[in-house]
Amino acid sequence: MLRYIFFFLILPFYLYSQTVLKFESEGMNLKLENVLSGNEVIWGMTFISSSKLIFTLKSGKIILLDINTKKIKQVLASPNIFYGGQGGLLDVQASPTFKKDRLLYFTYVKKIDDKAVTVLAQANLEVYELKNWKDLLVSKSSSKTSRHFGSRITFDENGHIYFSIGDRGVRKNAQDLSNHAGTIVRLNLDGTIPSDNPFINQKNKLPEIYSYGHRNPQGLFYDKFSKNLWSIEHGPRGGDEINLIKKGLNYGWPVISHGKEYWGPISVGEGTHKEGMVQAKKVYTPSIAPSSLIIYNHNTFSKWKGNLFSGALKLRHLNRIVVNKSNEVIKEERLLEKLEQRIRNVIQSPTGDLYISTDNGNIFKIVPDT
Repeated sequence: MLRYIFFFLILPFYLYSQTVLKFESEGMNLKLENVLSGNEVIWGMTFISSSKLIFTLKSGKIILLDINTKKIKQVLASPNIFYGGQGGLLDVQASPTFKKDRLLYFTYVKKIDDKAVTVLAQANLEVYELKNWKDLLVSKSSSKTSRHFGSRITFDENGHIYFSIGDRGVRKNAQDLSNHAGTIVRLNLDGTIPSDNPFINQKNKLPEIYSYGHRNPQGLFYDKFSKNLWSIEHGPRGGDEINLIKKGLNYGWPVISHGKEYWGPISVGEGTHKEGMVQAKKVYTPSIAPSSLIIYNHNTFSKWKGNLFSGALKLRHLNRIVVNKSNEVIKEERLLEKLEQRIRNVIQSPTGDLYISTDNGNIFKIVPDT
């Protein structure tokens, strides 16, 4: 049974409005301000208005922050979330029509018998209460491992929702279309299957799958201006990838990879290229351990428009990627290295500021330094 509890601040969060550091990028003077500090991993964030931010804690809590009044309220929804290893409450995104339907979408990890799976769910936010929680897809991605769940959510302008699922620590699953592990899934907003999905009505192929051959995509973003779907995923030891996602294509894991085995200097797979498998737009070696992905599209930082931003966990920075009109990577910049925190999520606010969350339990924002 789903439980609802809503009240004022019960968690040890502290609100700030102070500059943490100043830096430059593309000739712009910028500063990083501390918005909130706590002690839990802040996994997902989404704005539901210009001043209200919903964020998820990996442990299973859902928090509403008013960035103007500095008030924090908790909405506790616990649909039997499995919290352990890399599992827990993961991403949250407001519906494209949130003002009308008040829908929030979540990905989280559920335990089924002695195995765990990634789940896509939705619920209505009414004031400070979640109602009508519904699992839209309990993925066929079970394994006994507690790693590689994904998972990020994004939407296109045609009524589709996409979310990512890791290979669940079982490499061969990413090439097996009879399960959801190692895939990017596309559904209609109500959880039904689009009639033009690439593997619909094909034997031994799940109809929800949009692309496959992924290791652990923890960043996913649909750019409504270019109509491109981008992902960023963890490689093994080396070989993190940025991919431009196209319908029905195979992105190679674990057959092709630029990474090495953890146990020794041995390349993973058959090589780095194979016919019928897509090459990444960028490979990170050594790994940065990427988490989350956006394409910036506001005039607040005009020189960043069209750039990709991702958090880095292992190498602890904000990663900025510039692509040309052919979607080829032409520049990389590593920001906020002096912060020395694992950046878990990055989003764009309605006013064009960048908000980032860290595994230390902090939320920061990047604003112009005027």
